[in-house]
Amino acid sequence: MVKRVFNFNPGPATLPLDVLEEAAKATVEFNNLGMSILEISHRSKDFEKVLNDCVADVKELLGLPDGYSVLFVGGGASTQFAMIPMNFLPAGGSADYINTGEWSKKAIKEAKLFGTVNVTATSEDKNFSCLPDMQAVKVTPGAAYVHVTSNNTIFGTETFVFPDTGDTPLVCDMSSDIMSWKFDASKFALIYAGAQKNIGPAGVTMVIVRQDFLAKANEKIPTMLKYKTHADNNSLYNTPPAGAIFIVGQVMKWMKRNGGLAVMEAKNKAKADLLYAAIDDGAPFYRGTVEKPARSRMNVTFRLPSEELESKFITEAKEGGLVGLKGHRSVGGCRASIYNAFPLEGVQALVDFMKAFAQKNG
Repeated sequence: MVKRVFNFNPGPATLPLDVLEEAAKATVEFNNLGMSILEISHRSKDFEKVLNDCVADVKELLGLPDGYSVLFVGGGASTQFAMIPMNFLPAGGSADYINTGEWSKKAIKEAKLFGTVNVTATSEDKNFSCLPDMQAVKVTPGAAYVHVTSNNTIFGTETFVFPDTGDTPLVCDMSSDIMSWKFDASKFALIYAGAQKNIGPAGVTMVIVRQDFLAKANEKIPTMLKYKTHADNNSLYNTPPAGAIFIVGQVMKWMKRNGGLAVMEAKNKAKADLLYAAIDDGAPFYRGTVEKPARSRMNVTFRLPSEELESKFITEAKEGGLVGLKGHRSVGGCRASIYNAFPLEGVQALVDFMKAFAQKNG
């Protein structure tokens, strides 16, 4: 038996064990080719099938209607922060951004290099402990698009409600909650997500873009920074991160085997409810940092009575096989990231440890 700890890291994060085992085999030899998945040509029929199957499974799981392209690109979500305005924010134009935390702020910073940014809603005045009222968001007349981040890994907030943007394209950074719940993907003109939290390893970013939105993209930008380049070439304009795409494809198959997004959502809700109950029941020793309506199912953030106790908590948890519980360096505290592949028994183990730790140190 392979010894595995419970990995609460926010990304790279836990992957399904059977996916890792399949990837291990393919790393040595793939498809009886006498070569690794890391060695075969990205122009080969074998890899083209890997890619096309992955795209088809993404579309099936999300229930995407016709008229969408699924792309795999490098550079992480951070590159998307610049690519989106570079492609879709015309000279002299403006775009609306909803500021829900650190990653929203980074996206806003990049967009300002290309045009006017209207921050139409923010929760920064409350240190991102809550979310703006998405239903009250008003679209600026003439805005090229509206950008929102669905889950905040640092502060631990998540929205399940999105603004009604009418005919204005809605763009969403779903890096840390993509595929974790069943939602209507047809509301979005573009969705992007770094793979390393819910759908695969670091090194590849998934972009889902509506083709009529893509048709409006700026043509006078570098070739590799055009979404159209990747769409026209089925993500094969240059050598893609083939191994990472293979693993994303295996994760899609794992999700399908395990009931799809409705089942993922039910399991994620059960895990989050269990952990938040332990935090609330353990008050005042444990204190959640997010207002209840805005709590993330993916990243559960909490504090202890002192930084010294937090350090002790993290150290002793690691000794017990519960790793990655340190909060982001910018906010401190503790954070448990419990993405799709994270097992319920790992959350239960953390809850048991929390109770014992509080009894011993409270």
